[in-house]
Amino acid sequence: MSSDFEAYEQDFGTLTAEVTNKIGRIPKLGGEEKTQLVLNVDKQLEEVRELLEQMDLEVREIPIQSRGMYNNRLKSYRQEVEKLEKDFKRSRIAYSDEVRNELLGDDGSSSESQLIKLREERAHLLDNTEKLERSSRRLEAGYQIAVETEQVGQEILSNLHSDREKIQRARERLRETDANLGKSSRILTGMLRRIIQNRILLFALGAFILLTIVLALYFNLRGH
Repeated sequence: MSSDFEAYEQDFGTLTAEVTNKIGRIPKLGGEEKTQLVLNVDKQLEEVRELLEQMDLEVREIPIQSRGMYNNRLKSYRQEVEKLEKDFKRSRIAYSDEVRNELLGDDGSSSESQLIKLREERAHLLDNTEKLERSSRRLEAGYQIAVETEQVGQEILSNLHSDREKIQRARERLRETDANLGKSSRILTGMLRRIIQNRILLFALGAFILLTIVLALYFNLRGH
């Protein structure tokens, strides 16, 4: 399982290095070329997030006693991705000196006013970006809580299922014991009945023999 995690780590390192290089090039470009590179970086960042999700799933499968080290590494990767996303957002609204001059032209007063306007727009965009980042972090925290709650719920359901099976097995044993007790009771009742019948027959036979002896003695004495 850890070998899969390490394979994802290698892909993560390669991809983030490419993204970092491209983010550094974005401010130096303009027009369609810049737009295409932004789209490309956005796509690669999505792939990076998918790798993080895969690594998170792998960590969940690792035994608890070995999970701490991998959680720490995953946490550092998440922080690295957050930094890349911030750099990416800034790079989309940043311009190199060459591109800025090309946009502003040679008119000093006009260039200054346009530069101030660009700075204000940039500040506004950065403010909106920070708000989006805070919302994203809250959503991520909510998702994490939901995942942990789901895991706890699954464990509880598993325990309840196990307890139910134990109760069912106990009930089956009780039914078997009750059936055996009923059978034993019927056997003992039959034996007791036979014992009573045998004793009655024995008493009757003894009385008959005694009566026979008495009559024999009586007739024998009377004959003499």
